[in-house]
Amino acid sequence: MRSAPKSRKQTEAEISVTVDFFENFCGDRVRFLASSLRYPGDHQGQFTTTHRVPYGPVGVITPFNFPIEIPVLQFMGALFMGNKPIVKGDSRTSFPLEQWIRMLHHCGLPKEDMDFLHADGPVMEKILKKADVKLTQFTGSSHIGEHLVKQLKGKVRLEDGGYDWKILGPDVPKKQ
Repeated sequence: MRSAPKSRKQTEAEISVTVDFFENFCGDRVRFLASSLRYPGDHQGQFTTTHRVPYGPVGVITPFNFPIEIPVLQFMGALFMGNKPIVKGDSRTSFPLEQWIRMLHHCGLPKEDMDFLHADGPVMEKILKKADVKLTQFTGSSHIGEHLVKQLKGKVRLEDGGYDWKILGPDVPKKQ
């Protein structure tokens, strides 16, 4: 069944990158990624400690042209850090993503650790607002990304077309 606009070679490459991501974070590597850091200060007994704390519910919205790689890397990163992702792949290509998530459940991922939605944009937007997500990772068009920034009060990390990262908060000047 073909559900993404990719050749067989492109599809195999996408799956290969995703598998490499899983191999990279197997074993103890996630523990090191999530570890706290401690730095010495200027005076004896002075130090700074950072702790990485989960946000809680986070949104992941991904495009049609990478139905596995982008959503899986993003929601697994959220899961690795202790967050509960609400994932929406593009509805035109969500079947392979659903099957990937079913595979993860089969391998032991508890079903309550993440939510996967087959929905259109307005439904996802309503859910993100109601769930009071702390951050939404959006990969897609600038137009939709800018709309989400307004609707979610700046709690969005944008990746426009996979090239231009932008992190916008509610304190960003209106004229930029």
